[in-house]
Amino acid sequence: MNMRIRTILLALLILLPFSNTWADDFSNTIGVFKGAGASGAFFNTAYGYAVFPTIGKAGIGIGGAHGKGRVYQAGNYVGNTTMTQVTIGFQLGGQAYSQIIFFQDKRSFDEFTGGNYEFSADASAVAITAGASASAGTAGSSAGASGGQHDATTVGSRYNKGMATFTVAKGGLMYEASIGGQKFSYTPK
Repeated sequence: MNMRIRTILLALLILLPFSNTWADDFSNTIGVFKGAGASGAFFNTAYGYAVFPTIGKAGIGIGGAHGKGRVYQAGNYVGNTTMTQVTIGFQLGGQAYSQIIFFQDKRSFDEFTGGNYEFSADASAVAITAGASASAGTAGSSAGASGGQHDATTVGSRYNKGMATFTVAKGGLMYEASIGGQKFSYTPK
């Protein structure tokens, strides 16, 4: 089992694009979400947000994902965050995507930045991707279609337990029918 997890983590490292322009990655990713319809409106009302320019995900039976991000409060960079995910179920392939999590109020922001925060397996995200997309969770379901990362649009959105999550696919192909959760860590700037 440990060898399988190591193989998955190695695949994740290979999938992650390395760049010397981290600041531009964050600015560009925020720009994509600002221009993607409903997710753009959250910037005007959210207490804060966490943005992940690239999360790499891979799986063969057991899967994993990892990404590094930044946390913003009132548009100001206040700390760093990492996301780690483990999934179990039918899955094969790899993909990369961007993710943003909006915090509705101080309570949800403090909950996230309090150290280690976990999204349960029933949390849902609105997908902003090229082609057809769908997402489902206990909060309901949504579906949408868009032309790609630079002309993305959003269908359906709302806060669930003080947070709203959106993703944009960047590349890869993954077949998945699995269950898992995301764990986040936070370090102040």
